[in-house]
Amino acid sequence: MTTVTGMATTLHRCRTATDWLCPCGRVARELRRQGVDYDEVRVAWRKGDRDEIGTLSGQRRVPLLVIEGEAICDSLRIVEHLEWRRAGRP
Repeated sequence: MTTVTGMATTLHRCRTATDWLCPCGRVARELRRQGVDYDEVRVAWRKGDRDEIGTLSGQRRVPLLVIEGEAICDSLRIVEHLEWRRAGRP
C-alpha cells in the first residue's frame, strides 16, 4: 500500500468480523481501494464503553476516521472526504 496522506491514519471501527455487514466495513474497503495505509482499532460493542471515541470526536459512534489529526465520523462523510482528497484538494 502507498501512504496517501503522509501522516497517521486510524480507522476506529466496530468488532464485526467482516467488511460486508456494517458501515465500518464500507470505510475499510474504501481505504484499501484507494491504497491508504491505516491502523485499525476495534472498539467496544457498547457505546457507553467507547470513551476513546468520545474523546476524539465528541460522540461515541463508529466508524470514525482520524486522518491528519482531523476526526471524521459517519461512513458517508468519510467516503466523500476520501474521494475529495483523492481528486486533489482545491
